[in-house]
Amino acid sequence: MGHPDRGQLRIYLGSSAGVGKTYAMLGEGRRRAERGTDVVVGFIEPHGRSHTAAQIGGLEVVPRARIPYRGTYFEEMDLDAVLTRRPQVVLVDELAHTNVPGSRNPKRWQDVAELLGAGIDVISTVNIQHLESLNDVVEKITGVRQRETVPDAVVRSAEQVELVDMTPEALRRRMAHGNIYPPEKIDAALTSYFRAGNLTALRELALLWLADRVDEGLQRYRAAHDIRGTWEARERVVVALTGGPEGETLIRRAARIAARGAGGDLLAVHVTRSDGLTGADPATLAAQRRIVESLGGSYHQVVGDDIADALLVFARAENATQLVLGASRRSRLAALLTGPGIGARTIRGSGDIDVHIVTHSRMGAGRGLPSVRGGLTGRRRLAGYVLAAALAPLLTLALAGLRGQASLISDMLMFLVAVIVVALVGGLIPALLEAIVGSLLLNYYFTPPLYRWTIAEANNAFALTVFIVVAVLVSSVVDTAARRTRQAARAGAESELLATTAGSVLRGQQAVEAVLERVREAFGMDSVTLLECHPAQDGGPSRGPTTEWSAAAHAGEPVLTAPDAADVEVPITDTLSLALYGRALPAHDRRVLAAFATYAAVALEQQRLAAQAEAARPIAAADRMRTALLTAVSHDLRTPLASAKAAVTSLRSPDIQWTTQDRDELLATADESLDRLAHLVDNLLDMSRLQAGALSVFPRPAGLDGIVARALDDMGAPSGSVAVEIPDSLPEVLVDPAILERVLVNLASNAVRYSPPAHPPLLTASSLGDRVELRVADRGPGIPKADLDRVFVPFQRLGDTDNTTGVGLGLALSRGLAEAMGGALEPEETPGGGLTMVLSLPAVPQAEDAGEPGRRERDGVPVTGEPPDMPL
Repeated sequence: MGHPDRGQLRIYLGSSAGVGKTYAMLGEGRRRAERGTDVVVGFIEPHGRSHTAAQIGGLEVVPRARIPYRGTYFEEMDLDAVLTRRPQVVLVDELAHTNVPGSRNPKRWQDVAELLGAGIDVISTVNIQHLESLNDVVEKITGVRQRETVPDAVVRSAEQVELVDMTPEALRRRMAHGNIYPPEKIDAALTSYFRAGNLTALRELALLWLADRVDEGLQRYRAAHDIRGTWEARERVVVALTGGPEGETLIRRAARIAARGAGGDLLAVHVTRSDGLTGADPATLAAQRRIVESLGGSYHQVVGDDIADALLVFARAENATQLVLGASRRSRLAALLTGPGIGARTIRGSGDIDVHIVTHSRMGAGRGLPSVRGGLTGRRRLAGYVLAAALAPLLTLALAGLRGQASLISDMLMFLVAVIVVALVGGLIPALLEAIVGSLLLNYYFTPPLYRWTIAEANNAFALTVFIVVAVLVSSVVDTAARRTRQAARAGAESELLATTAGSVLRGQQAVEAVLERVREAFGMDSVTLLECHPAQDGGPSRGPTTEWSAAAHAGEPVLTAPDAADVEVPITDTLSLALYGRALPAHDRRVLAAFATYAAVALEQQRLAAQAEAARPIAAADRMRTALLTAVSHDLRTPLASAKAAVTSLRSPDIQWTTQDRDELLATADESLDRLAHLVDNLLDMSRLQAGALSVFPRPAGLDGIVARALDDMGAPSGSVAVEIPDSLPEVLVDPAILERVLVNLASNAVRYSPPAHPPLLTASSLGDRVELRVADRGPGIPKADLDRVFVPFQRLGDTDNTTGVGLGLALSRGLAEAMGGALEPEETPGGGLTMVLSLPAVPQAEDAGEPGRRERDGVPVTGEPPDMPL
């Protein structure tokens, strides 16, 4: 909570302009005023919306401050006047707004902070796209970068955040009815920023952001009141993954459980042991992670030696309501010998978290043991020691009660059975101890003379010796069998892992970084680096004390720069070495690591070959272009050359007396042919420069009206052949004017060529966000949708048989020139038939445009009556 004298902030959050944030804020202000609260309007921007302006009603409005900037005046909230007036509540619209330079604070949210610090409650509005953390996400969705942003911490600090929600369909209807923007801006808005997909995505962003904030508030409340139990505010289902084949079944079952309630969350977690190889197949875990994410869940990995405890700690930290585990893959014998499994221990400690044990096809089928550090696990050896310590005295008491009914041989057989049981549970060492203790007890309690360590008869001594030998042999066999089983399981796991990696590498599906990441995960390392050195120039050895190494690829941190810094090094070739950092590895792990090192080298070679192939692709494309160029030149330049030569030859002929009219006509033919030839050569040269990246572009702010006028003059088009509609309010564009003229000449010439005489092409322009779009639309035959992109392929005309007009470079060159200026050229179908070429160009930032002082853009649509965005 804030300082007791500090004002409270309430924010109306919207997914987009026009959802009704300002209207709702004014309604709240009026309700408070009716209850007797002192409410004033600090700053409201109705944007010409009559319903919003009417909502102000009888609320007191603090006069705005007029601030001079670049020869004109802009209106901003008068912060000093509001502080002097000192109301209980002030209404301040557009929290993310940038103030005009010369204002007291650069940003309006800083003005709000001063009001709150003065003890004044503030009600404000903000759109989800203006949150700083979502700026890049919104740009990807809408294509418009918001220059006005507010830090997330400012909005999160509000005591109340209320979402003003509206469906995309209803918002688009409001837009179409003229309730948001003026009529001249409606079409541009509906076809750009206010598309249904954009609005749906922005609405989802707003809902998710607010849901996370509500969840944060709930967690703070639980922490403040020391509430440790799970509150089922919404279902959070955690599914535990082992990397086994049953994982996909568990994920889908958990997803169905989470989907039963609205807003359910799915979280997958894999517990990694801290003792090296975990037994989990990285490829399987990666595939399961992709499944989780495709179902809208999140994947997590935690480290813990006690898997059940690690799962419960994670689940409680995430306020999980349900936990999904797979039924154990241990066999019945393994379950009997090793006690309760992970599922049983998780259920025992779960408390108020529901635990689902899901059956699957692999349950009870046994599982591999990935480590060969011994025949049996430490837990089983401990169980063997405990059993040996307990079984020998208990068996002695039981046989002592049967003294006189059982012979010494029977007693020995019973102790031998005890040794075998201990060997099955704990292995060789506990069984040996059981055999030694058993032989001593047999000697003392059951071999005459009783209660003495001596043996009276030789055959009894022989029987005790045989007992010890048999016990040792049985214990050794059991321990060896367990060791071989573990080794076989490990070998199987290694084979599967190596086969998966090898197949991916051979198919070219595994990048070298992915191979290194698999090595890091499999061997529990902090980082894995593939080091490379360059061969010695003098022909000496590549490796040596003075060899310089560099990291060709790596996974994890830190990145090693020399083999000496590694905990484990595996030489691959004379110039490659695999360096691992984190811990030392036993010898049996190094054998597998050597295979991985080879895979990494192969993957690196594949990656470099692919890069070389990619580098060669432009060369091949250039070769194809040169071939097409020669073909085009040999055919399409022949006509203007032949015409010019024929005209000049005729004029020079002494055999014919030409009239003045004939002479002028021949000169005009030669001039026209040579002009066409010069135009084609210019296009060819420019296309060559574009391909070589040698075209010089000098962008600067320029007005479109002058460039369009000059382009139409260069065309030599008669008046009225192209209809032009360019608003006077358009911002300047950042282009090279000469290059843009050439692009417009090409586009307009194409449009005039294909448009019917009664329907001249139309050239229009509009502003969308930080771009300006020029549209050249014709009413000609158009182009099939499947061929729209082919119009930009050089040296083709999509079936145009008129070869006298060029070599098919116009549109290809136009797109290249547009992209060189930071623009884009795309074709669209003209409604009603025809083709529209859309040329998108970067607009000059509004803060730098002194000629348009009262103009700004909101959500990609031009809006007047507000100051431009100003840099901080």
